[in-house]
Amino acid sequence: MLNVITMVGRLTRDPELRRTNSGTSVGAFTIACDDSRKGPNGEKQAVFIDCTLFGKQSETLVKFFKKGNLIGITGRLSQRKYVNRQNVEVRATEIIVDRIEFVDSAKDRGVDNSGYTPDVSVSDNDPSSEGRNLDAIDVVDDDLPF
Repeated sequence: MLNVITMVGRLTRDPELRRTNSGTSVGAFTIACDDSRKGPNGEKQAVFIDCTLFGKQSETLVKFFKKGNLIGITGRLSQRKYVNRQNVEVRATEIIVDRIEFVDSAKDRGVDNSGYTPDVSVSDNDPSSEGRNLDAIDVVDDDLPF
């Protein structure tokens, strides 16, 4: 069985950061993606997807991503049931995110040339990202596409 989702969309609000009782960082955000179907009057439709991110990536998410940023995510679909305060059973569907990436440019993100904001592509499952300081990423000029 395969449960892998890759999506690109815009953040509908600034990501939220919480911590579990054990201290694990948890990031929550929603992305809006274009739907392939058009509305009754031919207008674009959007799908709103709830996402959850754990660990160091969630701290990176909150630090560098803001409402309106175009973000690429890869993860898995998850469903859960719970009983809300009105004693009604609710089913929630969300993406548990494994990897995040900026899709828009620094200019589109509102970063001017006087400040440095790295393009972030981080995965907690990537052993090469372990122990790295994401604020100081070494880049060799030969690696740049321009």
